[in-house]
Amino acid sequence: MLGLKLLTDPRWANIAESNLEEILTDHAWCEQKAAANALYLITNNPEHIDMVQTLAEIAIEEMQHFNMVVDIIRQRGYTLGREKRDDYVGELFKFSKKNCSRHESFVDRLLFAAMIEARSCERFRVLSKNIKDEALAKFYHDLMVSEATHYTTFLGFARKYASHIDVDKRWA
Repeated sequence: MLGLKLLTDPRWANIAESNLEEILTDHAWCEQKAAANALYLITNNPEHIDMVQTLAEIAIEEMQHFNMVVDIIRQRGYTLGREKRDDYVGELFKFSKKNCSRHESFVDRLLFAAMIEARSCERFRVLSKNIKDEALAKFYHDLMVSEATHYTTFLGFARKYASHIDVDKRWA
């Protein structure tokens, strides 16, 4: 469904649950980065007004998610740690085309955003089904639904604006 080649091992949820402060901190910063990416796409592609409006809504929603995660961190007596470099995103960007047109770079950025949202959706599903903390399980289930919507939105915009680029081939 999400087009991911490798799925997260459900045992990852046990590791995550035993490092909850670190996982929540990473999650908070990932939400902030998702909002920043939506704003980047808006800033660099303002001619696509329908996308601009939709991504503005996504940016707001991602920052709401950031605030929700920070609230959970605070409620549990944890500290929001510093942002760390995201190796997953760094590895993804290695697959971006070099010396390509602005248009190709734009479509790639939409595809990367879709992939990141798909992975988030998949990981939130794993957490919602496997962690013992019922409140967090529900929280991650609710976020899973939101991330799935973001995934399909970014993929839809990539297909809409691709013109001569084979998005499905690039996605595979």
